Amino acid sequence: MNAVLEHANFTVTDPQATAGWMEQLFGWHIRWQGDAMAGGHTVHVGSDTQYIALYTPGEDIFVKGINYTQVGCLNHIAVVVEDLDAMEKAVIAQGFKTSNHADYEPGRRFYFHDTDGIEFEVVQY
Repeated sequence: MNAVLEHANFTVTDPQATAGWMEQLFGWHIRWQGDAMAGGHTVHVGSDTQYIALYTPGEDIFVKGINYTQVGCLNHIAVVVEDLDAMEKAVIAQGFKTSNHADYEPGRRFYFHDTDGIEFEVVQY
């Protein structure tokens, strides 16, 4: 039996803004959006088969620092692109700072943090 990741769900401060830059950078589209649990709002952005659910609870949002040592925290999410150099230029044009450039098997990569501090790894195989 093979499993395929269908979606991941992140808490963000502004789902519309996050979905907007994801659409521009990654070529994704909004699949669905609407009211979520406890009065929050969710935007599903991705492809026809996989997506990221961007959730905000509304007013009672808690912002926590980046921490690779806390169990249960998301460390980063990776996306695969065809042209790493072009993507890095686009990421920088969105106002994000890139870092941790590396070239090792199985591919080249860099990282960036979005406005909510979520780390993204961008890879070219």
